[in-house]
Amino acid sequence: MSQKFSVSGIASSAYVHIPFCRRRCFYCDFPVSVVGDRLRGETSGTISQYVEVLCQEIAITPAFVQPLKTIFFGGGTPSLLSTEQLQRIVGELEKHFGIATGAEISMEIDPATFDLAHIAGYRSAGVNRVSLGVQAFQEELLQRAGRSHSAEDIFAAVELIHQVDIPEFSLDLISGLPHQSLDQWQDSLTKAMALLPTHISIYDLTIEPGTAFGRYYKPGDTPMPTDEATVKMYQMGQQVLTGAGYEHYEISNYAQPGHQCKHNRVYWENRPYYGFGMGAASYLDGKRFTRPRKTREYYQWVEAGGVIDCDVTPPKEVLLETLMLGLRLAEGLSLAVLVETFGEEKVEEICRCLQRYFDKGWAEVAGGRLRLIDPQGFLFSNVVLAELFEKLG
Repeated sequence: MSQKFSVSGIASSAYVHIPFCRRRCFYCDFPVSVVGDRLRGETSGTISQYVEVLCQEIAITPAFVQPLKTIFFGGGTPSLLSTEQLQRIVGELEKHFGIATGAEISMEIDPATFDLAHIAGYRSAGVNRVSLGVQAFQEELLQRAGRSHSAEDIFAAVELIHQVDIPEFSLDLISGLPHQSLDQWQDSLTKAMALLPTHISIYDLTIEPGTAFGRYYKPGDTPMPTDEATVKMYQMGQQVLTGAGYEHYEISNYAQPGHQCKHNRVYWENRPYYGFGMGAASYLDGKRFTRPRKTREYYQWVEAGGVIDCDVTPPKEVLLETLMLGLRLAEGLSLAVLVETFGEEKVEEICRCLQRYFDKGWAEVAGGRLRLIDPQGFLFSNVVLAELFEKLG
């Protein structure tokens, strides 16, 4: 059994999806499987079976000569894995693809889902970057979002992270939660920075169909914060974090100098990457492919050989993806690379489409690069991108 790629699909990054959660958060539309508060990798046959199939998928994927430089364990809640399960997955990746010296190995973890032995085991397996899913520091907001941890659990989790000396430590926060006030948001920012993470991600709540929030609320309705309030939250985050020395290097991400997430830059720079696990996406050989989002279908797909059966992304879509992803970065896109890839005439068309946003001070061409200007360009990036898609699509 083997997947079918050509050598032009060489990638040096891999995303590994671990779909298990104690419960489904009210805003979540990711492919996850709920195991409850008592089960985890050591005690769940469901998780053990998934790891078996996941390693089988890794083993049947064609490998080329370039070792992996970044690996990202996302979810779900990867910190529900036993240390042995994580070590086995990393070992399978090492055996099949190779892992470069100094590779960034990231892992999403949630408070109250691991102890000192777990985090020490993850560190021993090679994890050198963790992203802690905090979301908020207020008990009432955590409960309203359906989170399984308390504010106290956050501080205990950070203490464990420091004890095992993981060098890269990121915190995730959500703005625009139901009932969330500006004072609460400022409090979350202050408490997050006090924990001294090297990286902070801020995600503005999006209400997705099919989620609990999608059933409870409509955008703009009480108790959702007003558009004016969410704009103020974004601006407050930008001002507070950049004022504390964090670089606003991507629309939703801030890092201390030298601590950007290398793996996520692969996505924003539209470079190829492997994807493994239920619902995981990959971009190889010019093809974007998402694995089945349901457990049974994913297992059947792996058993049938894990064949990637989709068309190469058309050039027009590649252009739009490149703009959509690259303009999320503070440095934007190289005009020279755009011209080399898509032609001078197309780049001139892009600039004509953006002229009104140049005039408004939301975008600019400077130093040979096309970029959105922080904060207004980032804040209204959806408006800019929507017009680009309409005119270029």
